[in-house]
Amino acid sequence: MKLSSETLSILKNFAGINMGMEFKVGNTIRTISAGKNILAEAKLKDSFPDDFCVYDLNQFLSVHSLYKDAEIDFDESNIIFKSGRGKIKYRKTAKEMIVTAPDKNLTLPSVDVSFVLTEEDLATILKSASVLQSTHIAVESEDNKIFLTCYCAKDDSAGTNSIEVGSAPAGASFKMVFLTENWKMIPGSYDVELCAKGLASFKHKTQEVDYWIALEAKDSYYDEV
Repeated sequence: MKLSSETLSILKNFAGINMGMEFKVGNTIRTISAGKNILAEAKLKDSFPDDFCVYDLNQFLSVHSLYKDAEIDFDESNIIFKSGRGKIKYRKTAKEMIVTAPDKNLTLPSVDVSFVLTEEDLATILKSASVLQSTHIAVESEDNKIFLTCYCAKDDSAGTNSIEVGSAPAGASFKMVFLTENWKMIPGSYDVELCAKGLASFKHKTQEVDYWIALEAKDSYYDEV
C-alpha cells in the first residue's frame, strides 16, 4: 500500500495528540490523548490491510519520508518500507505499550450550544492565542451572541481576542472553557456542538475527521434563565 498526502497530513496531526497509534484493518483510525481529554477519529482515503501498532508515530512518518514514493508491506513483526532497491524494516509495537482509543462511538448527552467555526476564525483564534500566550479558549455568551475568546487565566492583564461566531440559545448564559493546548484540529471549518456536562464535538465540514474535546469543568458554566 501507499499513503496519500491527505492520510499523511492526518497522521501527522494525530501524532500531536498521542505519539502511539493503533491501526486496524480498514480506513478508520482513532487516537486519544494520554490525559484522555482529546479523542479524534478519521476515515482515510487509504485502507490498511493489517492490524498493527506504532510506538512513535512521528518516527514512523519520518521513516516513511526517507523514500520519495514508499510502498508499505507487512510481515508478522515489521512494517516494511520499499522503494527501488531499498527496504527498511520498522518494528511493530505491542498494543500494551501504547494508550489506545476506545472502540465505542462517542455521543454527546445533550447539545446545549452549537455553531459553525470557520477555517478563518479557527486560524485567527489559534494565532491570537499563540501571540497573546493565551492558556484558555472559551465559548461564551454575551448579548444573545456566541463569542470565541482566547485569554490567559494566569494573568488578568494579558490581552484577549474575541470573535463573534453565532447566536446564543434564548435565555442561556454560559462560558465553556478549553485548554488552548487541546485545540489540535487540522485546518478547516467545523460544526461545533457543546454539552454543558463537559464535552464538545468538532466535525470537519469537508473531511471525515472528528474531534471530541473535554471542557475545563472548574472554569465552565451553563445557566438557563
